[in-house]
Amino acid sequence: MATIKFRFEDKSLPDVIAENVESDISILEATELYGVHLSHNCGGVCACSTCHVYVMEGEDFLEEISDKEEDFIDRAINPRIESRLGCQCVILDDDALIEVIIPDQSLIIGHED
Repeated sequence: MATIKFRFEDKSLPDVIAENVESDISILEATELYGVHLSHNCGGVCACSTCHVYVMEGEDFLEEISDKEEDFIDRAINPRIESRLGCQCVILDDDALIEVIIPDQSLIIGHED
């Protein structure tokens, strides 16, 4: 089973280590299973950029980025080379080790605590 380390731009939040994460689910789905807040205004169907994350390690364990995802990342707050949409980052390998930084969610329109 995969392991995901969630770090946060909001330094008041502690890191979360999600262990025994099944493959074939997305980073967004993993956040929901492990109680990590990640906005997803479109419901996780690659129609917005609110589930924007930075994948710092383990990119090779995730589905490749699509043209559609790249288009929406361009609309995200502070996109970087490590930017992905959590809804599109499907885990491909049970032995994956992934590290993700969750951007400050208070900057997202429609943000809920």
